[in-house]
Amino acid sequence: MKMLEALRPRTAVDLGKRPRRLRSSAAMRELVREHEVRIGSLIQPLFVAEDGAPGGEIPSMPGIHRFRVAEAVAEGRALLELGINAVLLFGIPATKDAAASSAHDPGGVVQRTIRALKREVPELLVIADLCNCEYTDHGHCGVLDESGDVDNDATLELLGRTALSYAEAGVDVIAPSDMMDGRVGYLRTTLDASGYAALPIMSYAVKFASGFYGPFRDAADSTPQFGDRRSYQMDPPNAREAVREALLDLDEGADILIVKPALAYMDLIRAVSEVSDVPVACYNVSGEYAMVKAAAQNGWIDEDRIVDEMLTGFARAGADIIITYFAKSFAERHRRS
Repeated sequence: MKMLEALRPRTAVDLGKRPRRLRSSAAMRELVREHEVRIGSLIQPLFVAEDGAPGGEIPSMPGIHRFRVAEAVAEGRALLELGINAVLLFGIPATKDAAASSAHDPGGVVQRTIRALKREVPELLVIADLCNCEYTDHGHCGVLDESGDVDNDATLELLGRTALSYAEAGVDVIAPSDMMDGRVGYLRTTLDASGYAALPIMSYAVKFASGFYGPFRDAADSTPQFGDRRSYQMDPPNAREAVREALLDLDEGADILIVKPALAYMDLIRAVSEVSDVPVACYNVSGEYAMVKAAAQNGWIDEDRIVDEMLTGFARAGADIIITYFAKSFAERHRRS
């Protein structure tokens, strides 16, 4: 009997190991907290709409609005006062065509918003999303060839023109999200040759063809009119390919890498952060936002707790930067606390 007792596995309590000692109070938990979401590491996306394009609150994204230029400036100022130092601009033009002509118009809504923000709120970091889907009448992210597929190399030239128009307007960071092959290298060469060697590229290096984008497409009226984007955005099951895409963008000169979406892809935030020697961002996208808002409005979850857990999870997975529609509300709560 004594022998059997001696062989009995010793428990943590037997060994004097009591992890609960470090959970005993709010002060103790904060003292030993391993990861923290910094307000300064958050980026708030902003939709800016031209006169003639729909404005106001987006039905599928409660609390998120399509701003006119002056409203975007006021919002940028409010965000900066909360400690949010960066915004990511998406343009909603009044007119669209097959060649995304309004994307590189020097008088386009994003270009005008960049100028206004840099004039009125110069301390705010202004990042411009670089894609064509909001500007094409067919809703795809590039120029179409005769077969109706997106022409990769013709799209690069269009992206370069738009990037230069953003640079000339005074943007702080270019963020290509189109998923064309070779676009980071093409943009880096184009910007450098035009005197913008100091302009960083924050690349959507790992962007999946995801069902989580639905509310964004509602906001930007950018749903493809035919087919889908699976021939250029990534297939969700692929992890090794995600790392390959990230390394390609690093080789081509990306200064920051984005993984998008975030919630179902935290393993890939970790994988990319482990191979990257530049900052890694994740994009907590529109569908992730909408699900939380809908469940909270139905009384099924505590929104604030869920948001804190999600954002902390992204940081714990390895994200240095978090792009999220919750940035403003998170900052408002945590600045008060």
